Amino acid sequence: MLEILNRLDSFVWGPPLLILLVGTGIYLSLRLGLLQIFRLPRAFRLIFVSDEEHQGDVSSFAALCTALAATVGTGNIIGVATAIKTGGPGALFWMWVAAFFGMATKYAEGLLAIKYRRKDAHGAMAGGPMHYILLGMGDKWRPLAIFFAIAGILVALLGIGTFTQVNSITEAMQNTIQLPPAVTASILAILVALVIFSGIQSIARVSTKVVPFMAAIYILGTVTVLAVNLDRLLPTLQLVFSSAFSQTAAVGGFAGATIQLAIQNGVARGVFSNESGLGSAPIAAAAARTKEPVEQGLISMTGTFIDTLIICSLTGLTILITGVWDGNLNGVSLTQAAFATVFANFGPVLLSVFLVLFAFTTILGWNYYGERCFEFLFGVRYIRVYRLLFILMIVLGGFVGLEAVWIIADIVNALMALPNLIALLALSPIVISETKKYFDKHRKN
Repeated sequence: MLEILNRLDSFVWGPPLLILLVGTGIYLSLRLGLLQIFRLPRAFRLIFVSDEEHQGDVSSFAALCTALAATVGTGNIIGVATAIKTGGPGALFWMWVAAFFGMATKYAEGLLAIKYRRKDAHGAMAGGPMHYILLGMGDKWRPLAIFFAIAGILVALLGIGTFTQVNSITEAMQNTIQLPPAVTASILAILVALVIFSGIQSIARVSTKVVPFMAAIYILGTVTVLAVNLDRLLPTLQLVFSSAFSQTAAVGGFAGATIQLAIQNGVARGVFSNESGLGSAPIAAAAARTKEPVEQGLISMTGTFIDTLIICSLTGLTILITGVWDGNLNGVSLTQAAFATVFANFGPVLLSVFLVLFAFTTILGWNYYGERCFEFLFGVRYIRVYRLLFILMIVLGGFVGLEAVWIIADIVNALMALPNLIALLALSPIVISETKKYFDKHRKN
């Protein structure tokens, strides 16, 4: 079974999708004048601007935190570890490349989410790729919108939303306090149910409190490890860049990696972590209280910067600088070993706390994404059915093997990204036009 999944994973994440994913980001970056560099300061300022009088369900800050809740998860801790273990140190470089151009992709997603959102039967804002495909590209593209919604539900139920997060939490709890997976998964299911049955406002409230705190503490922990090993930082960076363009030889417990493996794992795990091009973040962005599509686009792109260029980078450098990457460990155990080099026995416990918080908020965010995709297909009437199914998948997630979990997640991610990337390219003239009008207007003012 694993062999079949591996072949399917290699096929869907082959050169065509990698070129489409990174190529879309490059194209948008060039057409938008590298706004991920020149407009980034403005983007961060906009996060904290209040816009209470405009339509929307939550503030722009809360919408960003909800999106970050879904992106800052196991991909930042375990995804980076598995990328380096499979693709070598060079995978981190390709993760950076994908994230840099992915910021322009995320900007376009956020802009289109506001421009083509609508109110659902309960009066809440609904948006995202399925809506901008249908409203922006026309009814003849409805099959593409339906395909995206189906893929979004699969990612929520079988990929990022449940299996990878739950599997990671149960493994961490078993390693640190010997808590059986069934018990951990059941407790997690109850906690998630208490939040998700209260809707987006409840998810946003939890996200705005937990996400900034957990990100700050995790960054502090990784920076401490890097500071202790500061003399190795330059050689580590040299290793990352040299491995990105040459084959990495086998050493210790590391089996070696080709350039293709480095690119494939770096880009795939980068997308898993920051979700640029996946089409998930615009579903949360559509709920923001704002009248300016461009401003929400700018706010959305900061999510990729925070998630990958800061948090994933710190994780990757922590694993490499401590030298644990070439041993026999993988997944959460690899990152725990890196923390243990500085924090001793407290390191694995500390990382387990980070992992539980990261994964829990990711589950909440992805429940919302899957719910919106489900609503697009079946309406609001059967939302409780989806929520119950989501809770069931959380319970089952504790019993699926680590390798199978990540391969399944990669496959369904690819299915979700494809229709969204097609839509972004088709609607890119709208994105470029809206951007030009906005900055021309603000230049005059």
